[in-house]
Parts: sequence; C-alpha cells; structure tokens
Amino acid sequence: NRSSDLRSMVHSIIRGEMKAILTVVGRDKVGIIAGVTEILAKYSVNILDINQTIMQDSIFTMIMVADLTKSPISFEDIQNHLDEKAEEMGVTIKLQHEGVFNAMSEI
Repeated sequence: NRSSDLRSMVHSIIRGEMKAILTVVGRDKVGIIAGVTEILAKYSVNILDINQTIMQDSIFTMIMVADLTKSPISFEDIQNHLDEKAEEMGVTIKLQHEGVFNAMSEI
C-alpha cells in the first residue's frame, strides 16, 4: 500500500540510500545501453538490476534499478543529463525515485 511505500522511501532517505527506476524506450539502434550507462558511470550511479528487450517492430525497452547514493550530483541533475542523452539518441528516458515508482504502479 502507499503508506508502507512512503515509509520505506523515508527510511531509505534517512539511511542515506537513493534508489531509482530508470526506463528507456525507443527505436532500437546501436549504442543505447552504452549511452545510458556512460552517463550513470560518469556520475557514480551503480546499476543494481537491468532488463532489456527488443519488442516487435524493433522497439527497444530497458528498465534498471539504480543506486544514486554515491553520486556527487543531484537526482535532478542526473535526470537532466539523461534527458540530453535521450534527445541525442532519439529515445525516451525516465528516472523515478523507487518509492514514487512503486506507489504509481499500484494506482
């Protein structure tokens, strides 16, 4: 339920953890994973889990669970860098706090 997700998110913040869900969708092409992971590595974001699929009509989809705890820049700055990369590659990249993602998936 939402209240337990919110409590979980608050406890994670208190412990200094910052986990996020990153999704990528777009037409498949060479270099999508490399482009995204290059940004994450540059800002010390650790990928905890990754799943990638090519769907019908060459639609690329990827979802990651990432730990932003050790990043020297803010969540918003990481999103801005990912937005720039998304525009360059012609894909959509979304970054959401894990607790927000969990709460939204229950609606």
